[in-house]
Amino acid sequence: MFGHILIATDGSEYSEKAVFEGAKLTKALGSKVTIVTAVQTAAPLIVEGKIIGPGLDERKKSAKSEAKGVLDAAVKIAAQVNVPAETVCVLDETPYDAIIETAKNKGCDLIVMASHGRSGLTALLLGSETQKVLTQSKIPVLVHRS
Repeated sequence: MFGHILIATDGSEYSEKAVFEGAKLTKALGSKVTIVTAVQTAAPLIVEGKIIGPGLDERKKSAKSEAKGVLDAAVKIAAQVNVPAETVCVLDETPYDAIIETAKNKGCDLIVMASHGRSGLTALLLGSETQKVLTQSKIPVLVHRS
């Protein structure tokens, strides 16, 4: 049914629960799994036309380090149910685009991700990457709610 599942994570508690449930689904279906995290490189602080603080290379290095920690944690979670996982880190993209594009590029036929359960003004101001994936993806999306 689903031969290759993409699990998206941002390292949050909600995402870690989705990784665990996605890994259990992967095992039950005998599927392959890829875990993705999308990290935006921090914007530079520009004062009077000059960049203050770390340059682009340093900001990318920091983002990659953060992403490695998120992916390492997700791999450990998947290993709890004996599911080996490939990982992908995408930098400098909007998370929902990165999730959808990674699923397409890897030939995934299901995306699993968490819903943070935000509502009201918080949801309006912060937006929802899950909602964006749901509305933009042509690949089925399974949303895990805690």
